[in-house]
Amino acid sequence: MALSVREYRARIKSTESMKKITRAMELIAASRIIKAQQRAQAAAPYARELTRAVSAVATFSNVDHALTTEPENPQRAAILVVTSDRGLAGAYSSSVLKEAERLVEKLKGEGKDVDLYISGRKGEAYYKFRQRPIVEAWTGSSDQPTYDVAADIGARLIEAFLAEEGNEAGVAGVDEVHVVYTRFRSMLSQEPTAVRLLPLEVVEGTEAPSQGDVLPLYEFEPSPQEVLDSLLPRYVQSRIFFALLQAAASELAARQKAMKSATDNADELIKKYTRIANQARQAGITQEISEIVGGVNALADANASQD
Repeated sequence: MALSVREYRARIKSTESMKKITRAMELIAASRIIKAQQRAQAAAPYARELTRAVSAVATFSNVDHALTTEPENPQRAAILVVTSDRGLAGAYSSSVLKEAERLVEKLKGEGKDVDLYISGRKGEAYYKFRQRPIVEAWTGSSDQPTYDVAADIGARLIEAFLAEEGNEAGVAGVDEVHVVYTRFRSMLSQEPTAVRLLPLEVVEGTEAPSQGDVLPLYEFEPSPQEVLDSLLPRYVQSRIFFALLQAAASELAARQKAMKSATDNADELIKKYTRIANQARQAGITQEISEIVGGVNALADANASQD
């Protein structure tokens, strides 16, 4: 019985150590969420004004740009899947991967081939384990994304969209580009979301522009075509950066919730093991007392028989 008590005490000690780790990770995630939200809010004015500028140019220039032209018979689509680099975030990565799988099945049902582009080690490991080809992957900055990473991703996706089949560079041309990421709604709600990025559908935020919203008038210099050539890639990069920032905030919120749940479970386990250890210790004491009393009674009976 004493061995059982020692085992439970060892479990209590290891659970307490685990609780310290999960508690620390919970606090770190909570502190980083605020910074992630501030970064997303700071990027919002630039994205909003860039969207208005692109909307105005696309509306008043009457220019058919390659990034806004719908292909007649789309045959191939690219999907950027935004996951995390690290685990311990609950169902964060698995939820966005499920959303990506649904989109893959939808596109394949429409007769389109799918190219996968991955952000985050979890997504890369998921597809490599299933031996599914990945065109390109970006890792190492899922919880603290930078605009340089977004610009690199945007340039690569635009290159694939504009590429012709059988080009000398060996880049596979695609007719559509989609992004699957996790939208940050609140600390308690993060929603896996799939959006089509190319061909461009110029939108502002998540809501359609109101009827009273008047777009600014611009004079194009040197020409509307060259203005669109400069603005549209920046617009694509800004939307990718927005998706990365949203995903980072969602990842940290999911990690905080998962670590809080782990800490609470550790508390419950410690209480359970402490109660069982106390019961085992009391049972051991009771048994020892019973053995002593039994021994005393046996001795008394032996003395009485000798008399």
